[in-house]
Amino acid sequence: MQAIVCEEIGRFKISEFPEPSYVEGEAIVRIKRIGICGTDLHAFKGNQPFFTYPRVLGHELAGLIERIGDNEAGLAAGDQVSVIPYLHCGKCIACRNGKTNCCTSMKVLGVHVDGGMRELISVPVTHLIRTNGLTLDQSAVLEPLSIGAHAVRRSGLLKGETALVIGGGPIGLGVMAFAKYAGARVIAMDINDERLAFCRSWAGIDETVNALHEPKAKLSELTNGEFPTVVFDATGNARSMTDVFDLAAHGGKLVFVGLVKSDITFNDPEFHKRELTLMGSRNATKEDFDHVYSAVKNGLIDVGGYITHRSTFAGMIGEFESWLKPESKVIKAMVEL
Repeated sequence: MQAIVCEEIGRFKISEFPEPSYVEGEAIVRIKRIGICGTDLHAFKGNQPFFTYPRVLGHELAGLIERIGDNEAGLAAGDQVSVIPYLHCGKCIACRNGKTNCCTSMKVLGVHVDGGMRELISVPVTHLIRTNGLTLDQSAVLEPLSIGAHAVRRSGLLKGETALVIGGGPIGLGVMAFAKYAGARVIAMDINDERLAFCRSWAGIDETVNALHEPKAKLSELTNGEFPTVVFDATGNARSMTDVFDLAAHGGKLVFVGLVKSDITFNDPEFHKRELTLMGSRNATKEDFDHVYSAVKNGLIDVGGYITHRSTFAGMIGEFESWLKPESKVIKAMVEL
């Protein structure tokens, strides 16, 4: 079978791989859709933490089961599935406490181990979600949307609260959508007015703030000087993640959804004065996938508007670098097999 390998920074190659052998407890899945994530872009550019080369990328996956044994989930050959790409140990302190998303020995497909940018992959049955009621496109984007849903759930955001979401990329958009779904008033912040307009039209957010134009003053105006009670940063930008400490309400929460290969510093007196809570939000759990599946199935998420660019499997190498350019205006690129 064919696989696309990121052999080194800035270089992909199509290679021949052996087809996976059937292993009890796993399923062989024929990949039909691969969503391109910021993680893939960072890996290609050499900015992804926890990463080594060569690596088969791809963790936003949808496909069809080709072979599977008896299983408690009732999955069968021919079922359409979405893949939960976070391979956890099930034994560590995080797993024992239901936090499988931050397992101490986590292996994420396409990051720590080879991912799904190939024709066939073997996946533990426990990491498959049956999606026969969805399209392949919808199935593939359950993963990035689940990251946003997990961040919202982790924050404890309540109906009627004001949430600020910084970063209008695919993950930030998912946070916005599920913050709205939770009943919050949502403010989007980005440096691009066109992207902010998309946030308003796609996620239905309430207000927008351009981060280049005195954002703190604008947020103060929008909140009567109180500032948002929950602030999500989905930029993966060290400057943004440093500045965010000044943008939350007293007693508020900061949630780092984006990951940056850097140190973050903050002013401790200001942090204590506001008695802020700082949280990291990593990956998602099956509970989050089920929540997103329900929202997508019920028509609450416009996947068609979320996916803006497409390529064939063979054509992806030629398209990939163009997706890195701001002028391409990519929200979510999708590879079709």
